[in-house]
Amino acid sequence: MTRAIVTLPRQARKGEVIEVRALVAHPMETGHRPDSEGRVLPRNIIRRFSCRYDGQTVFSADLHPAIAANPLIVFHTVATITGPLTCTWEGDSGFTHEHVATLQVA
Repeated sequence: MTRAIVTLPRQARKGEVIEVRALVAHPMETGHRPDSEGRVLPRNIIRRFSCRYDGQTVFSADLHPAIAANPLIVFHTVATITGPLTCTWEGDSGFTHEHVATLQVA
């Protein structure tokens, strides 16, 4: 089971720049490392991360085999309205995980 943690301020003022931290637990494998019997382990990486704020994409990144296991992605956006931040991770073998957090704007 995949576990994601998205951290953002509990509340922000309209127009304030906020920091968003998104972490997902995922066993990354480059596809170059051999197992104990010398067979190459199949590649298993997160290839794409995106975050939508009230339906609009505010951040996205294409990831590559050099990314760490359990990658932490930190970015900033401007608080405009109270609404959902939907973070989506996509990877090899059809892996997809979505996490929704709500930003309260005063």
